[in-house]
Amino acid sequence: MIKEKSKLYIRQLKSKTMKWLFLLSFYVGFLTKSLALANPTETFYEILKEEWAFRAKENPFVASQRGITGVEHLLPSQSLEDIQRRYLYYQSVLAKLDKIDTKELKETDLVNYELFKYEVNEKIKDFKYKSYLVPISASGGFHTNFARIATTKNFSKIQDYESYNKRLQAYPDYVAQHIALLKEGLKEGITLPKAVLNGFEETITSLISTKPEESLFYKPYLAMPDNISAAQKRTITEQGKEAVQKVTAANKSFLNFITTTYIPKARPSIGISAIPNGKEYYDQLVKHFTTLNLTSDEVHQIGLKEVARIKTEMEAVIKQTAFKGSFADFLKFLRTDPQFYPKTAEELLKEAAYIAKKIDGQLPSLFGKLPRQPYGIEPVPANIAPRYTGGRYSPAPLEGLRAGNYWVNTYKLDSRPLYVLEALTLHEAVPGHHLQIALSKEMSNVPAFREDFYISAFGEGWGLYSEWLGLEAGFYQNPYSNFGRLTYEMWRACRLVVDTGIHAKSWSRQQAIDYLASNSALSIHEVTTEVDRYISDPGQALSYKIGELKIKELRKKSEAALGEKFDLRKFHDKILENGSITLPMLETVIQKYIAAKGA
Repeated sequence: MIKEKSKLYIRQLKSKTMKWLFLLSFYVGFLTKSLALANPTETFYEILKEEWAFRAKENPFVASQRGITGVEHLLPSQSLEDIQRRYLYYQSVLAKLDKIDTKELKETDLVNYELFKYEVNEKIKDFKYKSYLVPISASGGFHTNFARIATTKNFSKIQDYESYNKRLQAYPDYVAQHIALLKEGLKEGITLPKAVLNGFEETITSLISTKPEESLFYKPYLAMPDNISAAQKRTITEQGKEAVQKVTAANKSFLNFITTTYIPKARPSIGISAIPNGKEYYDQLVKHFTTLNLTSDEVHQIGLKEVARIKTEMEAVIKQTAFKGSFADFLKFLRTDPQFYPKTAEELLKEAAYIAKKIDGQLPSLFGKLPRQPYGIEPVPANIAPRYTGGRYSPAPLEGLRAGNYWVNTYKLDSRPLYVLEALTLHEAVPGHHLQIALSKEMSNVPAFREDFYISAFGEGWGLYSEWLGLEAGFYQNPYSNFGRLTYEMWRACRLVVDTGIHAKSWSRQQAIDYLASNSALSIHEVTTEVDRYISDPGQALSYKIGELKIKELRKKSEAALGEKFDLRKFHDKILENGSITLPMLETVIQKYIAAKGA
Protein backbone atom coordinates (compact mmCIF):
# COMPACT_ATOMS: atom_id res chain seq x y z
CA MET A 1 0.00 0.00 0.00
CA ILE A 2 2.78 2.36 0.97
CA LYS A 3 4.63 1.31 -2.17
CA GLU A 4 1.57 2.05 -4.35
CA LYS A 5 1.09 5.50 -2.72
CA SER A 6 4.77 6.16 -3.23
CA LYS A 7 4.50 5.31 -6.95
CA LEU A 8 1.39 7.49 -7.27
CA TYR A 9 3.20 10.38 -5.56
CA ILE A 10 6.20 9.99 -7.87
CA ARG A 11 3.93 9.95 -10.94
CA GLN A 12 2.13 13.10 -9.74
CA LEU A 13 5.45 14.76 -8.97
CA LYS A 14 6.74 13.89 -12.44
CA SER A 15 3.54 15.17 -13.99
CA LYS A 16 3.78 18.47 -12.10
CA THR A 17 7.48 18.73 -12.91
CA MET A 18 6.77 18.18 -16.61
CA LYS A 19 4.04 20.83 -16.49
CA TRP A 20 6.38 23.32 -14.87
CA LEU A 21 9.17 22.45 -17.26
CA PHE A 22 6.76 22.95 -20.16
CA LEU A 23 5.57 26.28 -18.76
CA LEU A 24 9.14 27.30 -18.06
CA SER A 25 10.28 26.44 -21.58
CA PHE A 26 7.25 28.27 -23.02
CA TYR A 27 8.00 31.32 -20.90
CA VAL A 28 11.69 31.26 -21.79
CA GLY A 29 10.76 30.97 -25.49
CA PHE A 30 8.27 33.81 -25.18
CA LEU A 31 10.77 35.93 -23.24
CA THR A 32 13.48 35.22 -25.80
CA LYS A 33 11.16 36.27 -28.64
CA SER A 34 10.09 39.38 -26.68
CA LEU A 35 13.71 40.28 -26.01
CA ALA A 36 14.51 39.78 -29.68
CA LEU A 37 11.67 42.08 -30.67
CA ALA A 38 12.79 44.49 -27.96
CA ASN A 39 15.89 44.99 -30.09
CA PRO A 40 15.09 48.38 -31.69
CA THR A 41 16.28 47.41 -35.16
CA GLU A 42 14.33 44.14 -35.28
CA THR A 43 11.27 45.79 -33.78
CA PHE A 44 11.37 48.53 -36.42
CA TYR A 45 11.71 46.11 -39.34
CA GLU A 46 8.93 43.96 -37.97
CA ILE A 47 6.69 47.06 -37.98
CA LEU A 48 7.74 47.80 -41.57
CA LYS A 49 6.96 44.24 -42.64
CA GLU A 50 3.50 44.31 -41.06
CA GLU A 51 2.69 47.74 -42.50
CA TRP A 52 3.76 46.76 -46.00
CA ALA A 53 1.51 43.69 -45.89
CA PHE A 54 -1.34 45.94 -44.71
CA ARG A 55 -0.64 48.49 -47.46
CA ALA A 56 -0.56 45.85 -50.20
CA LYS A 57 -3.81 44.32 -48.95
CA GLU A 58 -5.58 47.68 -48.69
CA ASN A 59 -4.42 48.98 -52.08
CA PRO A 60 -4.34 46.37 -54.88
CA PHE A 61 -2.88 49.00 -57.25
CA VAL A 62 0.26 49.15 -55.10
CA ALA A 63 0.39 45.37 -54.82
CA SER A 64 0.04 44.67 -58.54
CA GLN A 65 2.61 47.34 -59.43
CA ARG A 66 5.10 45.48 -57.23
CA GLY A 67 4.43 42.13 -58.87
CA ILE A 68 2.25 40.72 -56.09
CA THR A 69 -0.08 38.28 -57.82
CA GLY A 70 -3.68 37.44 -57.05
CA VAL A 71 -4.86 41.04 -56.65
CA GLU A 72 -4.85 42.29 -60.25
CA HIS A 73 -8.65 41.98 -60.41
CA LEU A 74 -9.36 44.06 -57.27
CA LEU A 75 -9.93 47.75 -56.57
CA PRO A 76 -9.25 49.47 -53.23
CA SER A 77 -12.26 50.08 -51.02
CA GLN A 78 -13.01 53.77 -50.47
CA SER A 79 -15.88 53.42 -48.00
CA LEU A 80 -15.89 55.73 -44.99
CA GLU A 81 -15.71 52.70 -42.71
CA ASP A 82 -12.53 51.41 -44.36
CA ILE A 83 -10.98 54.87 -44.39
CA GLN A 84 -11.63 55.18 -40.65
CA ARG A 85 -10.19 51.70 -40.06
CA ARG A 86 -6.97 52.67 -41.86
CA TYR A 87 -6.74 55.84 -39.79
CA LEU A 88 -6.91 53.82 -36.56
CA TYR A 89 -4.35 51.37 -37.90
CA TYR A 90 -1.81 54.10 -38.66
CA GLN A 91 -2.34 55.61 -35.25
CA SER A 92 -1.34 52.25 -33.77
CA VAL A 93 1.72 52.12 -36.05
CA LEU A 94 2.79 55.57 -34.87
CA ALA A 95 2.40 54.51 -31.24
CA LYS A 96 4.72 51.55 -31.89
CA LEU A 97 7.28 53.74 -33.61
CA ASP A 98 7.32 56.17 -30.70
CA LYS A 99 8.39 53.36 -28.34
CA ILE A 100 11.55 52.54 -30.32
CA ASP A 101 14.84 53.77 -28.86
CA THR A 102 16.27 55.40 -31.98
CA LYS A 103 19.70 55.90 -30.34
CA GLU A 104 20.23 52.17 -30.88
CA LEU A 105 19.61 52.34 -34.67
CA LYS A 106 22.43 52.39 -37.21
CA GLU A 107 22.63 55.41 -39.50
CA THR A 108 20.97 53.72 -42.50
CA ASP A 109 18.22 52.32 -40.27
CA LEU A 110 17.69 55.74 -38.74
CA VAL A 111 17.14 57.23 -42.22
CA ASN A 112 14.51 54.55 -42.91
CA TYR A 113 12.91 55.16 -39.50
CA GLU A 114 12.68 58.94 -39.94
CA LEU A 115 11.25 58.70 -43.45
CA PHE A 116 8.73 56.02 -42.48
CA LYS A 117 7.62 57.93 -39.40
CA TYR A 118 7.30 61.07 -41.53
CA GLU A 119 5.08 59.18 -43.97
CA VAL A 120 2.89 57.68 -41.22
CA ASN A 121 2.48 61.10 -39.59
CA GLU A 122 1.43 62.63 -42.92
CA LYS A 123 -1.14 59.86 -43.50
CA ILE A 124 -2.65 60.53 -40.08
CA LYS A 125 -2.81 64.28 -40.73
CA ASP A 126 -4.50 63.67 -44.08
CA PHE A 127 -7.15 61.62 -42.27
CA LYS A 128 -7.49 64.28 -39.57
CA TYR A 129 -8.25 67.04 -42.08
CA LYS A 130 -10.47 64.73 -44.19
CA SER A 131 -8.65 65.18 -47.48
CA TYR A 132 -10.32 61.93 -48.61
CA LEU A 133 -13.58 63.87 -49.03
CA VAL A 134 -12.11 65.55 -52.13
CA PRO A 135 -10.89 62.68 -54.39
CA ILE A 136 -10.83 64.99 -57.43
CA SER A 137 -8.81 68.03 -58.54
CA ALA A 138 -9.26 70.74 -61.15
CA SER A 139 -7.65 68.51 -63.80
CA GLY A 140 -8.98 65.04 -62.96
CA GLY A 141 -9.26 62.59 -60.10
CA PHE A 142 -9.92 58.96 -59.29
CA HIS A 143 -11.69 58.45 -62.64
CA THR A 144 -8.80 59.70 -64.80
CA ASN A 145 -6.33 57.69 -62.70
CA PHE A 146 -8.41 54.55 -63.25
CA ALA A 147 -8.46 55.21 -67.00
CA ARG A 148 -4.66 54.94 -67.12
CA ILE A 149 -4.92 51.18 -66.49
CA ALA A 150 -6.03 50.73 -70.09
CA THR A 151 -2.80 52.24 -71.44
CA THR A 152 -0.21 51.32 -68.79
CA LYS A 153 -1.09 47.74 -67.82
CA ASN A 154 0.85 44.95 -69.53
CA PHE A 155 -1.44 42.58 -71.47
CA SER A 156 0.53 39.47 -72.48
CA LYS A 157 -1.67 36.52 -71.49
CA ILE A 158 -5.31 35.57 -71.06
CA GLN A 159 -5.16 36.06 -67.26
CA ASP A 160 -4.28 39.74 -67.78
CA TYR A 161 -7.53 40.25 -69.68
CA GLU A 162 -9.53 38.30 -67.12
CA SER A 163 -8.24 40.43 -64.24
CA TYR A 164 -8.73 43.65 -66.24
CA ASN A 165 -12.28 42.60 -67.02
CA LYS A 166 -13.00 42.07 -63.33
CA ARG A 167 -11.64 45.51 -62.49
CA LEU A 168 -13.90 47.05 -65.12
CA GLN A 169 -16.84 45.10 -63.67
CA ALA A 170 -16.00 46.45 -60.19
CA TYR A 171 -15.71 50.07 -61.36
CA PRO A 172 -19.40 51.03 -60.81
CA ASP A 173 -19.07 50.27 -57.08
CA TYR A 174 -15.77 52.18 -57.04
CA VAL A 175 -17.54 55.22 -58.54
CA ALA A 176 -20.42 54.90 -56.07
CA GLN A 177 -17.98 54.95 -53.14
CA HIS A 178 -16.33 58.12 -54.43
CA ILE A 179 -19.69 59.80 -55.01
CA ALA A 180 -20.54 58.97 -51.38
CA LEU A 181 -17.31 60.69 -50.27
CA LEU A 182 -18.08 63.75 -52.38
CA LYS A 183 -21.61 63.90 -50.91
CA GLU A 184 -20.16 63.75 -47.42
CA GLY A 185 -17.81 66.58 -48.42
CA LEU A 186 -20.79 68.69 -49.53
CA LYS A 187 -22.45 68.02 -46.19
CA GLU A 188 -19.35 69.07 -44.21
CA GLY A 189 -18.39 72.02 -46.42
CA ILE A 190 -15.19 70.33 -47.63
CA THR A 191 -15.32 70.56 -51.44
CA LEU A 192 -13.40 71.87 -54.40
CA PRO A 193 -14.18 75.54 -55.07
CA LYS A 194 -16.83 76.11 -57.72
CA ALA A 195 -14.43 78.50 -59.49
CA VAL A 196 -12.12 75.67 -60.64
CA LEU A 197 -14.89 73.29 -61.75
CA ASN A 198 -15.83 75.11 -64.94
CA GLY A 199 -15.15 72.53 -67.66
CA PHE A 200 -14.38 69.73 -65.19
CA GLU A 201 -17.07 67.61 -66.85
CA GLU A 202 -14.73 67.24 -69.87
CA THR A 203 -12.54 64.91 -67.79
CA ILE A 204 -15.57 62.59 -67.53
CA THR A 205 -17.19 63.01 -70.96
CA SER A 206 -13.86 62.06 -72.57
CA LEU A 207 -14.27 58.64 -70.92
CA ILE A 208 -17.82 58.12 -72.27
CA SER A 209 -18.41 56.65 -75.74
CA THR A 210 -21.54 55.62 -77.62
CA LYS A 211 -20.04 52.29 -78.69
CA PRO A 212 -17.89 50.04 -76.45
CA GLU A 213 -15.40 49.50 -79.28
CA GLU A 214 -14.68 53.26 -79.39
CA SER A 215 -13.97 53.53 -75.67
CA LEU A 216 -10.51 54.17 -74.24
CA PHE A 217 -11.16 51.21 -71.94
CA TYR A 218 -11.61 48.88 -74.92
CA LYS A 219 -8.13 49.56 -76.37
CA PRO A 220 -6.47 46.48 -74.78
CA TYR A 221 -8.95 44.23 -76.62
CA LEU A 222 -7.94 45.64 -80.02
CA ALA A 223 -4.41 44.17 -80.00
CA MET A 224 -4.51 40.79 -78.25
CA PRO A 225 -1.35 38.62 -78.31
CA ASP A 226 -1.08 35.58 -80.59
CA ASN A 227 -0.77 33.16 -77.67
CA ILE A 228 -4.54 33.57 -77.11
CA SER A 229 -6.67 31.38 -79.37
CA ALA A 230 -9.34 32.75 -81.72
CA ALA A 231 -12.11 31.18 -79.61
CA GLN A 232 -10.70 32.71 -76.43
CA LYS A 233 -10.39 36.10 -78.12
CA ARG A 234 -14.08 36.01 -79.09
CA THR A 235 -15.08 35.20 -75.51
CA ILE A 236 -12.77 37.84 -74.01
CA THR A 237 -13.90 40.60 -76.39
CA GLU A 238 -17.59 39.90 -75.67
CA GLN A 239 -16.87 40.07 -71.96
CA GLY A 240 -14.89 43.23 -72.57
CA LYS A 241 -17.77 44.94 -74.39
CA GLU A 242 -20.11 44.12 -71.51
CA ALA A 243 -17.63 45.41 -68.92
CA VAL A 244 -16.91 48.61 -70.88
CA GLN A 245 -20.65 49.33 -71.08
CA LYS A 246 -20.79 49.10 -67.27
CA VAL A 247 -17.87 51.52 -67.00
CA THR A 248 -19.61 53.93 -69.40
CA ALA A 249 -22.85 53.74 -67.39
CA ALA A 250 -20.92 54.43 -64.17
CA ASN A 251 -19.18 57.45 -65.71
CA LYS A 252 -22.54 58.77 -66.93
CA SER A 253 -23.83 58.48 -63.38
CA PHE A 254 -20.73 60.31 -62.10
CA LEU A 255 -21.17 63.03 -64.75
CA ASN A 256 -24.80 63.54 -63.75
CA PHE A 257 -23.84 63.86 -60.08
CA ILE A 258 -21.04 66.36 -60.83
CA THR A 259 -23.13 68.60 -63.09
CA THR A 260 -26.46 68.53 -61.22
CA THR A 261 -25.37 68.23 -57.59
CA TYR A 262 -21.68 68.79 -56.89
CA ILE A 263 -20.84 71.85 -58.97
CA PRO A 264 -24.00 73.81 -57.99
CA LYS A 265 -23.34 73.14 -54.29
CA ALA A 266 -19.54 73.48 -54.31
CA ARG A 267 -18.13 76.19 -52.05
CA PRO A 268 -17.90 79.74 -53.45
CA SER A 269 -14.64 80.51 -51.59
CA ILE A 270 -11.32 79.55 -53.22
CA GLY A 271 -8.94 79.49 -50.24
CA ILE A 272 -8.61 76.30 -48.19
CA SER A 273 -8.73 78.46 -45.05
CA ALA A 274 -12.48 78.83 -45.62
CA ILE A 275 -13.29 75.16 -44.93
CA PRO A 276 -13.69 73.79 -41.37
CA ASN A 277 -10.26 73.86 -39.66
CA GLY A 278 -8.92 75.22 -42.95
CA LYS A 279 -6.41 77.71 -41.58
CA GLU A 280 -4.84 75.05 -39.39
CA TYR A 281 -4.92 72.65 -42.32
CA TYR A 282 -3.06 75.08 -44.60
CA ASP A 283 -0.38 75.63 -41.93
CA GLN A 284 0.08 71.84 -41.94
CA LEU A 285 0.23 71.74 -45.75
CA VAL A 286 2.94 74.42 -45.81
CA LYS A 287 5.09 72.28 -43.51
CA HIS A 288 4.23 69.10 -45.42
CA PHE A 289 5.19 70.42 -48.85
CA THR A 290 8.32 72.30 -47.74
CA THR A 291 9.39 69.81 -44.98
CA LEU A 292 10.56 72.91 -43.13
CA ASN A 293 9.15 74.75 -40.14
CA LEU A 294 8.02 77.74 -42.18
CA THR A 295 4.91 79.88 -41.80
CA SER A 296 2.80 80.90 -44.77
CA ASP A 297 3.87 84.52 -44.30
CA GLU A 298 7.58 83.55 -44.33
CA VAL A 299 7.02 81.64 -47.57
CA HIS A 300 5.15 84.61 -49.05
CA GLN A 301 8.07 86.94 -48.26
CA ILE A 302 10.62 84.52 -49.76
CA GLY A 303 8.49 84.52 -52.89
CA LEU A 304 8.35 88.31 -53.16
CA LYS A 305 12.13 88.52 -52.76
CA GLU A 306 12.73 85.91 -55.47
CA VAL A 307 10.25 87.55 -57.86
CA ALA A 308 12.14 90.85 -57.55
CA ARG A 309 15.53 89.19 -58.13
CA ILE A 310 14.40 87.16 -61.16
CA LYS A 311 12.67 90.14 -62.74
CA THR A 312 15.97 92.03 -62.73
CA GLU A 313 17.59 89.13 -64.62
CA MET A 314 14.68 88.98 -67.07
CA GLU A 315 15.03 92.67 -67.89
CA ALA A 316 18.73 92.17 -68.60
CA VAL A 317 17.88 89.41 -71.09
CA ILE A 318 15.29 91.64 -72.81
CA LYS A 319 18.06 94.17 -73.47
CA GLN A 320 20.02 91.46 -75.29
CA THR A 321 17.18 91.09 -77.80
CA ALA A 322 17.16 94.84 -78.60
CA PHE A 323 13.38 94.82 -78.09
CA LYS A 324 11.82 98.27 -77.92
CA GLY A 325 9.03 98.49 -75.39
CA SER A 326 8.08 97.77 -71.79
CA PHE A 327 8.28 94.51 -69.87
CA ALA A 328 4.54 94.01 -70.45
CA ASP A 329 5.00 94.70 -74.17
CA PHE A 330 7.70 92.02 -74.36
CA LEU A 331 5.44 89.48 -72.69
CA LYS A 332 2.69 90.29 -75.18
CA PHE A 333 5.17 89.87 -78.04
CA LEU A 334 6.19 86.41 -76.77
CA ARG A 335 2.58 85.33 -76.30
CA THR A 336 1.37 86.43 -79.72
CA ASP A 337 4.20 86.06 -82.25
CA PRO A 338 3.70 82.84 -84.30
CA GLN A 339 7.48 82.24 -84.54
CA PHE A 340 7.46 80.99 -80.94
CA TYR A 341 4.76 78.34 -81.37
CA PRO A 342 4.72 74.89 -83.02
CA LYS A 343 2.47 74.38 -86.03
CA THR A 344 1.76 70.71 -85.31
CA ALA A 345 1.82 68.31 -82.38
CA GLU A 346 4.52 66.33 -84.18
CA GLU A 347 6.74 69.41 -84.39
CA LEU A 348 6.40 70.00 -80.65
CA LEU A 349 7.17 66.36 -79.79
CA LYS A 350 10.15 66.24 -82.16
CA GLU A 351 11.61 69.42 -80.68
CA ALA A 352 11.21 67.99 -77.18
CA ALA A 353 12.90 64.75 -78.32
CA TYR A 354 15.84 66.68 -79.82
CA ILE A 355 16.37 68.62 -76.60
CA ALA A 356 16.11 65.40 -74.56
CA LYS A 357 18.77 63.62 -76.64
CA LYS A 358 21.00 66.69 -76.50
CA ILE A 359 20.98 66.72 -72.68
CA ASP A 360 21.44 62.91 -72.60
CA GLY A 361 24.85 63.49 -74.14
CA GLN A 362 25.83 65.91 -71.36
CA LEU A 363 24.88 63.72 -68.40
CA PRO A 364 28.29 62.02 -67.88
CA SER A 365 29.83 65.44 -67.23
CA LEU A 366 27.31 66.09 -64.45
CA PHE A 367 26.86 62.69 -62.78
CA GLY A 368 29.02 59.75 -61.80
CA LYS A 369 26.06 57.37 -61.63
CA LEU A 370 23.29 57.20 -64.22
CA PRO A 371 20.08 55.11 -64.17
CA ARG A 372 19.68 52.06 -66.40
CA GLN A 373 15.95 52.64 -67.07
CA PRO A 374 15.31 54.61 -70.29
CA TYR A 375 12.49 57.06 -70.93
CA GLY A 376 10.27 57.93 -73.89
CA ILE A 377 8.32 61.00 -75.01
CA GLU A 378 4.54 60.92 -75.46
CA PRO A 379 1.70 63.46 -75.65
CA VAL A 380 -0.39 64.05 -72.53
CA PRO A 381 -3.42 61.68 -72.76
CA ALA A 382 -6.23 63.38 -74.65
CA ASN A 383 -8.82 62.83 -71.91
CA ILE A 384 -6.93 65.10 -69.45
CA ALA A 385 -4.94 67.38 -71.79
CA PRO A 386 -7.35 70.40 -71.86
CA ARG A 387 -6.97 71.05 -68.13
CA TYR A 388 -3.45 69.68 -67.72
CA THR A 389 -0.09 71.35 -67.25
CA GLY A 390 2.43 71.75 -70.11
CA GLY A 391 4.33 68.58 -69.30
CA ARG A 392 4.74 65.87 -66.71
CA TYR A 393 6.89 62.84 -65.95
CA SER A 394 5.05 59.52 -65.78
CA PRO A 395 7.19 56.87 -64.04
CA ALA A 396 7.15 53.15 -64.78
CA PRO A 397 7.99 50.05 -62.70
CA LEU A 398 11.71 49.30 -62.86
CA GLU A 399 11.14 45.74 -64.08
CA GLY A 400 8.14 46.60 -66.26
CA LEU A 401 7.80 46.29 -70.03
CA ARG A 402 7.68 50.05 -70.69
CA ALA A 403 10.02 52.93 -69.99
CA GLY A 404 9.30 56.05 -67.99
CA ASN A 405 7.49 58.71 -70.03
CA TYR A 406 8.05 62.42 -70.46
CA TRP A 407 4.58 63.73 -71.30
CA VAL A 408 4.32 66.84 -73.49
CA ASN A 409 0.95 68.58 -73.76
CA THR A 410 0.01 68.96 -77.44
CA TYR A 411 -3.46 70.37 -76.74
CA LYS A 412 -4.02 74.00 -77.86
CA LEU A 413 -0.65 74.48 -79.57
CA ASP A 414 -0.91 78.27 -79.48
CA SER A 415 -0.45 78.00 -75.69
CA ARG A 416 2.72 75.80 -75.87
CA PRO A 417 5.63 78.20 -76.50
CA LEU A 418 8.87 76.67 -77.75
CA TYR A 419 10.99 79.11 -75.73
CA VAL A 420 10.16 77.24 -72.48
CA LEU A 421 10.70 73.75 -73.95
CA GLU A 422 14.35 73.42 -72.91
CA ALA A 423 13.49 74.20 -69.28
CA LEU A 424 10.44 71.90 -69.36
CA THR A 425 12.46 69.00 -70.80
CA LEU A 426 15.33 69.31 -68.33
CA HIS A 427 12.81 69.40 -65.47
CA GLU A 428 10.56 66.50 -66.46
CA ALA A 429 13.03 64.16 -68.22
CA VAL A 430 16.76 64.45 -67.46
CA PRO A 431 18.53 65.52 -65.39
CA GLY A 432 15.22 66.13 -63.60
CA HIS A 433 12.45 63.75 -62.65
CA HIS A 434 13.29 60.72 -64.77
CA LEU A 435 16.93 60.60 -63.68
CA GLN A 436 16.13 61.19 -60.01
CA ILE A 437 13.19 58.78 -59.79
CA ALA A 438 14.82 56.03 -61.85
CA LEU A 439 17.94 56.17 -59.66
CA SER A 440 15.85 55.98 -56.50
CA LYS A 441 14.23 52.77 -57.79
CA GLU A 442 17.67 51.19 -58.13
CA MET A 443 18.54 51.67 -54.46
CA SER A 444 19.43 48.33 -52.87
CA ASN A 445 18.77 47.10 -49.34
CA VAL A 446 16.00 49.58 -48.64
CA PRO A 447 12.50 48.81 -47.29
CA ALA A 448 9.73 48.36 -49.85
CA PHE A 449 8.03 51.66 -48.93
CA ARG A 450 11.06 53.65 -50.13
CA GLU A 451 11.03 52.30 -53.69
CA ASP A 452 8.23 54.72 -54.67
CA PHE A 453 8.66 57.19 -51.81
CA TYR A 454 8.42 60.82 -52.93
CA ILE A 455 9.02 64.03 -50.99
CA SER A 456 7.71 66.88 -53.12
CA ALA A 457 10.20 69.48 -51.82
CA PHE A 458 13.08 67.18 -52.75
CA GLY A 459 11.77 65.93 -56.12
CA GLU A 460 10.38 69.23 -57.39
CA GLY A 461 13.30 71.17 -55.92
CA TRP A 462 15.62 68.86 -57.87
CA GLY A 463 13.54 69.39 -61.02
CA LEU A 464 13.85 73.18 -60.79
CA TYR A 465 17.57 72.93 -59.94
CA SER A 466 17.92 70.76 -63.07
CA GLU A 467 16.51 73.56 -65.21
CA TRP A 468 19.18 75.92 -63.85
CA LEU A 469 21.83 73.22 -64.34
CA GLY A 470 21.17 73.51 -68.08
CA LEU A 471 23.19 76.72 -68.04
CA GLU A 472 26.30 74.71 -67.13
CA ALA A 473 25.46 72.11 -69.77
CA GLY A 474 25.43 74.67 -72.61
CA PHE A 475 21.68 75.21 -73.00
CA TYR A 476 19.73 78.50 -73.28
CA GLN A 477 22.11 79.99 -75.88
CA ASN A 478 19.20 81.82 -77.48
CA PRO A 479 18.07 84.84 -75.37
CA TYR A 480 14.44 83.81 -75.88
CA SER A 481 15.02 80.33 -74.48
CA ASN A 482 17.00 81.87 -71.61
CA PHE A 483 14.03 84.16 -70.97
CA GLY A 484 11.91 80.98 -71.08
CA ARG A 485 14.14 79.47 -68.37
CA LEU A 486 13.72 82.61 -66.28
CA THR A 487 9.97 82.52 -66.96
CA TYR A 488 9.87 79.00 -65.49
CA GLU A 489 11.91 80.09 -62.48
CA MET A 490 9.69 83.17 -62.09
CA TRP A 491 6.65 80.88 -62.35
CA ARG A 492 7.89 78.88 -59.33
CA ALA A 493 8.74 82.04 -57.37
CA CYS A 494 5.28 83.43 -58.13
CA ARG A 495 3.81 80.21 -56.77
CA LEU A 496 5.13 81.07 -53.31
CA VAL A 497 3.30 84.37 -53.51
CA VAL A 498 0.14 83.14 -55.23
CA ASP A 499 -0.44 79.93 -53.26
CA THR A 500 -0.05 81.66 -49.89
CA GLY A 501 -2.00 84.63 -51.24
CA ILE A 502 -4.98 82.44 -52.13
CA HIS A 503 -4.99 80.19 -49.08
CA ALA A 504 -3.73 82.49 -46.30
CA LYS A 505 -4.31 86.07 -47.49
CA SER A 506 -7.76 85.91 -49.14
CA TRP A 507 -6.59 86.61 -52.69
CA SER A 508 -9.20 86.28 -55.46
CA ARG A 509 -8.73 83.94 -58.41
CA GLN A 510 -8.38 86.90 -60.79
CA GLN A 511 -5.82 88.53 -58.53
CA ALA A 512 -3.73 85.36 -58.67
CA ILE A 513 -4.08 85.11 -62.48
CA ASP A 514 -3.07 88.75 -62.94
CA TYR A 515 -0.01 88.37 -60.71
CA LEU A 516 1.28 85.28 -62.52
CA ALA A 517 0.46 86.67 -65.98
CA SER A 518 2.17 90.03 -65.36
CA ASN A 519 5.41 88.50 -64.07
CA SER A 520 5.96 85.58 -66.48
CA ALA A 521 5.70 84.77 -70.19
CA LEU A 522 3.48 81.74 -69.62
CA SER A 523 0.53 81.63 -72.01
CA ILE A 524 -2.74 82.90 -70.55
CA HIS A 525 -4.25 79.42 -70.97
CA GLU A 526 -1.45 77.92 -68.88
CA VAL A 527 -1.63 80.74 -66.33
CA THR A 528 -5.33 79.97 -65.82
CA THR A 529 -4.94 76.19 -65.57
CA GLU A 530 -2.02 76.64 -63.17
CA VAL A 531 -3.89 78.99 -60.85
CA ASP A 532 -6.80 76.54 -60.78
CA ARG A 533 -4.31 73.84 -59.90
CA TYR A 534 -3.03 75.85 -56.91
CA ILE A 535 -6.59 76.46 -55.77
CA SER A 536 -7.52 72.77 -55.90
CA ASP A 537 -4.20 71.44 -54.55
CA PRO A 538 -3.13 73.87 -51.82
CA GLY A 539 0.51 73.88 -50.74
CA GLN A 540 2.00 71.61 -53.41
CA ALA A 541 3.19 74.55 -55.50
CA LEU A 542 5.46 75.65 -52.62
CA SER A 543 7.70 72.59 -53.07
CA TYR A 544 9.60 73.71 -56.16
CA LYS A 545 11.26 76.97 -55.18
CA ILE A 546 11.83 76.06 -51.53
CA GLY A 547 13.51 72.80 -52.54
CA GLU A 548 15.63 74.43 -55.26
CA LEU A 549 16.82 77.17 -52.90
CA LYS A 550 17.94 74.55 -50.38
CA ILE A 551 19.88 72.51 -53.00
CA LYS A 552 21.59 75.66 -54.30
CA GLU A 553 22.42 76.69 -50.73
CA LEU A 554 23.99 73.27 -50.02
CA ARG A 555 26.00 73.40 -53.24
CA LYS A 556 27.30 76.86 -52.37
CA LYS A 557 28.33 75.63 -48.90
CA SER A 558 30.06 72.60 -50.39
CA GLU A 559 31.98 74.68 -52.93
CA ALA A 560 33.08 77.17 -50.26
CA ALA A 561 34.11 74.50 -47.76
CA LEU A 562 35.87 72.12 -50.18
CA GLY A 563 37.45 74.54 -52.63
CA GLU A 564 39.53 72.56 -55.15
CA LYS A 565 38.30 69.30 -53.61
CA PHE A 566 34.75 70.05 -54.75
CA ASP A 567 33.61 67.64 -57.48
CA LEU A 568 30.26 68.52 -59.10
CA ARG A 569 29.59 64.94 -60.24
CA LYS A 570 30.17 63.56 -56.76
CA PHE A 571 28.07 66.32 -55.21
CA HIS A 572 25.13 65.42 -57.45
CA ASP A 573 25.57 61.72 -56.73
CA LYS A 574 25.52 62.47 -53.01
CA ILE A 575 22.32 64.56 -53.35
CA LEU A 576 20.56 61.67 -55.13
CA GLU A 577 22.01 58.59 -53.44
CA ASN A 578 19.36 58.32 -50.71
CA GLY A 579 16.38 58.75 -52.98
CA SER A 580 13.70 61.21 -51.95
CA ILE A 581 14.30 62.63 -48.46
CA THR A 582 13.23 65.68 -46.44
CA LEU A 583 15.24 68.89 -46.77
CA PRO A 584 16.56 68.75 -43.16
CA MET A 585 17.76 65.18 -43.82
CA LEU A 586 19.40 66.31 -47.07
CA GLU A 587 21.22 69.06 -45.21
CA THR A 588 22.57 66.49 -42.73
CA VAL A 589 23.75 64.27 -45.60
CA ILE A 590 25.67 67.13 -47.24
CA GLN A 591 27.18 68.32 -43.95
CA LYS A 592 28.59 64.82 -43.42
CA TYR A 593 29.79 64.76 -47.03
CA ILE A 594 31.63 68.06 -46.54
CA ALA A 595 33.21 66.83 -43.31
CA ALA A 596 34.36 63.56 -44.92
CA LYS A 597 35.72 65.20 -48.10
CA GLY A 598 37.35 67.99 -46.14
CA ALA A 599 39.19 65.51 -43.93
